[in-house]
Amino acid sequence: MAKHRVVVVGGGFGGLHAGKALIDPNIEVTLLDRRNYHLFQPLLYQVATGGLSPGEIAAPLRAIFEWQKNLRVLMTDVNGFDIERKQVLTKMGEIPYDSLVLAAGAKTTYFGNDKWAAIAPSLKNIEDATKLRARLLNAFEEAEKENDPDKRRALLTFLIVGGGPTGVELAGALSEIANDALKEDFRSFDPEDARIMILDAGPRILSAFSEKLAKAAARQLIELNVLCRSGVRVLEVSEQGAKVSVDGREEFIPSRTVIWAAGVTGSPLGKALAEVAKLELLRGGKLAVEPDCSLPGHPEIFVIGDLAHFQHGLEKPLPGVCQTAMQMGDYVGDLISKRLEGKTKPAFRYWDKGNMAVIGRNRAIAAVGGFEFSGYFAWLLWAFVHVLYLVNFQSRIIVAIRWGFDYFSFNRGARLITQPGPPAQES
Repeated sequence: MAKHRVVVVGGGFGGLHAGKALIDPNIEVTLLDRRNYHLFQPLLYQVATGGLSPGEIAAPLRAIFEWQKNLRVLMTDVNGFDIERKQVLTKMGEIPYDSLVLAAGAKTTYFGNDKWAAIAPSLKNIEDATKLRARLLNAFEEAEKENDPDKRRALLTFLIVGGGPTGVELAGALSEIANDALKEDFRSFDPEDARIMILDAGPRILSAFSEKLAKAAARQLIELNVLCRSGVRVLEVSEQGAKVSVDGREEFIPSRTVIWAAGVTGSPLGKALAEVAKLELLRGGKLAVEPDCSLPGHPEIFVIGDLAHFQHGLEKPLPGVCQTAMQMGDYVGDLISKRLEGKTKPAFRYWDKGNMAVIGRNRAIAAVGGFEFSGYFAWLLWAFVHVLYLVNFQSRIIVAIRWGFDYFSFNRGARLITQPGPPAQES
């Protein structure tokens, strides 16, 4: 009897868990990804700020599935879908499927201002993180050479657009770089003079958290000399800084380093699938899914993770976070296996394990099981959970040791500039 062919598109949290759940030897699994590794995205900001190296938060997909003989990994770009013929269209050709799991994740959105991408980098992959690390460290290097106080001030002003967890975590880590890791490194200026500013268009930072926790986070950021500015809309970004609107009044903030952490939208593959399935693409590039995470009218196609709009029996759609993707991946993988056995499975139910964000050393916020924490205990909880969720055991040990060393030494070891900096100025 021919094996049931499952194609999983995407090696992120959703695709990884779907692949691991599909262990039935009667199922032939093909996992497609443009990269050959799984990335633990929640710790990307640690790479960008020199706390960790890329290899410590990523693991080769083939190594992860080394013992799962019914699954193969193909590194290729997916271009589209032919759902009538049940084919995934890739750069290497057509790949047939009986069941399709789309877990392609999300990408950064600049809300129609894509030209800002080159000036205000985002943080979605390892390449972004290493480029951003170079940009941050280069700003301090250029400040060491600059004699003009206004130009030096612009070099040491860091604007982070977006007050979600990524923006807050970046701001806290950047403050620790300036106040701890680099404080003895320069002679022409004091790194503690760095100005770090979070610009958010909403009424407060961390809108996914309660107002109580958001205020606690803002207080902890103030302790780190991070300025949080809410109700600020970015109008223009240039190499000289950002033009913003505050209460209808325009203002220009000089800065040589603007970082974009303002939002994401679904992978373009969501739009490609919506077009061939003749379905509406919802806000944020998402696709509405049935209670079993399948596409309406196509029970053999599943959409999970950041691309899925799931709101069955809920006040609001499920959040686009890693635990949503992981639980959907586990569910869909098990559902496909049960279908082959002629069995059914209840609708997908999300288990909210909590939400947390780190601000800096001994500083974090967490909402778990109806309880809210901030400060040292929340920071310990955050560290434990993030080490636990790293894919392989070796990474957990290395990251735990690195964090322990950095905690007691106030050092960030991965501070190498591996990207070219700005051209030398002629004197």
